[in-house]
Amino acid sequence: SSMETSKVPPPKSNTIIVCRFSSLSIPYAKEAEFGSLIILKTFNPAVITVPAYFTDSQRQPTKDAGKIAGLNVLRIINEPTAASLAYGIDKEENLHTIMVFDLGGGTFDVSILEIGEGVFEVKATNGNNHLGGDDFDEVIVNYLSDQFKKDNGIYLRKDKMALKTLREGAENTKKELSSTMSTSINLPFITATQDGPRHMNVDLTRAKFNEITSFLVDKTVDPTKKALADAKLTASDIDKVILVGGSTRTPAVQDAVKRITNKEPHKGINPDECVALGAAIQGGVLTGEFGKDILLVDVTPLSLGIETLGGVFTKLIERNTRIPSKKSQIFSTAADNQTAVDIHVLQGERQMADGNITLGRFQLSGIPPAQRGIPQIEVTFDVDANGIVNVSAKDKGTGKEQKITITASTNLSDDEIEAKVKEAEKFADEDKKKKEEIELKNNADNMVYQIEKSMNELGDKLSEEEKTSVNTKKDDLKKALENNNIEEIKAKLETLTEEFNKLAQKIYQQASPEGGENTAEGQPESQDADNDGVVDAEFEEVDGDDDSQS
Repeated sequence: SSMETSKVPPPKSNTIIVCRFSSLSIPYAKEAEFGSLIILKTFNPAVITVPAYFTDSQRQPTKDAGKIAGLNVLRIINEPTAASLAYGIDKEENLHTIMVFDLGGGTFDVSILEIGEGVFEVKATNGNNHLGGDDFDEVIVNYLSDQFKKDNGIYLRKDKMALKTLREGAENTKKELSSTMSTSINLPFITATQDGPRHMNVDLTRAKFNEITSFLVDKTVDPTKKALADAKLTASDIDKVILVGGSTRTPAVQDAVKRITNKEPHKGINPDECVALGAAIQGGVLTGEFGKDILLVDVTPLSLGIETLGGVFTKLIERNTRIPSKKSQIFSTAADNQTAVDIHVLQGERQMADGNITLGRFQLSGIPPAQRGIPQIEVTFDVDANGIVNVSAKDKGTGKEQKITITASTNLSDDEIEAKVKEAEKFADEDKKKKEEIELKNNADNMVYQIEKSMNELGDKLSEEEKTSVNTKKDDLKKALENNNIEEIKAKLETLTEEFNKLAQKIYQQASPEGGENTAEGQPESQDADNDGVVDAEFEEVDGDDDSQS
């Protein structure tokens, strides 16, 4: 990433600088203004944070990139772990279980951390590598593009320059709707035709934004529930919820977190910076600057193992295992006179190998010919504190061994703050009126959406007369919204709400309780299977030997 540079004198103390262009904590750097420093050779040790859901094939290139940049990567830590450090949760009493909800620009992670006696232990992680603020932007782009085509007959997505402008406008719109109930998207000269330039002027309410992006918010619910389940906890067990990542500023996202956890999430630190701040703290711990009373214990985000006979995925290290961790298991050949075995290293939770992620392959050869099941092949998985995986296979008879390392806030003066307060007091009544009008239109827009949705779901339970009446009043409210007549909107909304509530009550009273007895016919009896632990296409499991460390 590009950044301005300035001359930085040699370091005089172990000050930690956090570079804004990435989540790097660089100890031994002279204190300087953010975004205005040049990395010197003395800025060598570094802590790099990565999403908790990063696979091992993503962590290793991250560490390699740090080395290429001339950094001595002390530790790669999960972003939620760093965020919890930034909040100083280790200093708070009566806090034992923390949820870190991280929704950034391109990834979503949720982690459950357990804290005790200075130890941060990640109990479980879950998330989505392809969900973030960029997806919300794209939904707005599609909405604006469709509206423009409807009004002008021009499809903007075919115009690269227009699309770029549209994406910038979409991002600004998303940010504005985090603090206002409605906004206008004004993009002059968005495109041009033979008749001259065309401009975009579209109003978007928060209710409409919530409607068109609801499917994205819904995608955060299941991973959050799965993380709780993996940690063997319920929402009531969570003591504190932390929001991380700029996309958590979206009110609908915050509301979703409240619904899941029944707790008000904490937003005391800029969500865009708390991870980097936590990385700086960890850098200080590792270099002795902040003492050594904090211990981070991360876990493997996905299970690790190898392909076994028949394409089965045999796990050696289960997901959410503390790292660093090491585990060995004894296997043998699956055919007579077999002199080599192929090791297919995988990561994932699917039971079949082809449904998981390939991390690497290697071969152990030179095994003396023998009957199947006789050779003793020890396969070892060693995951270091950075989550980097080292896999080895050793023939215990000859000592031959092969290894593989998986590679694959605004600063205002006191006077400015006081001026802002007085300005707010001066325009309090005017602002209150505007807010009430926006909230009214937002509620009306939301009511229209809810009724259209309910009519599709409950239409068969209403008479044609009832449906016609509700739809007519709904259309009247939509027309009032288009005309921006506040008094008419208020009146139409009250009328529509009253009628819809009566119909909802009628449907509820008519509904008869459903019930029935559960039967379990044809349930198969458990059967004992003769499983001799065959692994890989060319060797089989004969024994197991665990050597775990954390």
